Amino acid sequence: MLRFTANLSLLFTEVPLLERFQAAAEAGFEAVEIQFPYELSIDQIQQQLQRHRLKLVLFNVDADTLLQGGEGLAAVPDKRDRFRQAVEQTLAYAEVLRPEVINVLPGRCLDGERLDEYMATFKDNLRYAADAFAAIGIKTVFEAVNTVDMPGFVIHNGRQMLDILAELRHPNLALQYDLYHMWMMGEDCGDFLRRHSEKIGHIQFADCPGRGQPGTGDGDFEQVFSIIAAYCYQGWTGAEYRPIGKTAESLGWFSAYRDGAL
Repeated sequence: MLRFTANLSLLFTEVPLLERFQAAAEAGFEAVEIQFPYELSIDQIQQQLQRHRLKLVLFNVDADTLLQGGEGLAAVPDKRDRFRQAVEQTLAYAEVLRPEVINVLPGRCLDGERLDEYMATFKDNLRYAADAFAAIGIKTVFEAVNTVDMPGFVIHNGRQMLDILAELRHPNLALQYDLYHMWMMGEDCGDFLRRHSEKIGHIQFADCPGRGQPGTGDGDFEQVFSIIAAYCYQGWTGAEYRPIGKTAESLGWFSAYRDGAL
């Protein structure tokens, strides 16, 4: 099944975040996702979703300074309390906005000698989050991120994700599979999608290298989109790329699907 969302953290950045909902709707999207929505109030987001008849599919638990080079929250042993506070914040937003999935970013370990401790902390925190979001009927996902862009990221390939999923065996837990990050790690994304689509709760994409729109790198989107459409994946597929040029000019890939040409 192919259903596309616009990631408002990376797309339509020509305008402020509050105005990107309208831009996405005007471009033909029926759903959006946001990495971290917390700069906006719950009411502001809900008003935009209702006004433009959009569904909010996904957002992340806060990750502290991860995007600025820090370690994040979810795997850091000394930040367990702060992670749980972040989950409470996310619950407040999720109870009103009702996303389909909430993403927990594992984060980095910048001290290799403590990696085992960080991994254990992440698994405990992931289980805690999956329990918390299950209570309101929302699926929890977690993702692998490439270690070229984010050195030290504790989960950085599909095998690690599958191992954690198998170890935790939590009924409310699934994978977030990001094609860009896994291509950067040299994985065969088409093969992974064919073999494990039933374990995936959300998919994101950008071309590789460069993280631009489809057609700006080496990614085989005809292949992966056809696999997503053909296999038993039931979730949404998020456009999470940095447009080369204006966002509207980057949407040629989307127009073909939106208009039924593919």
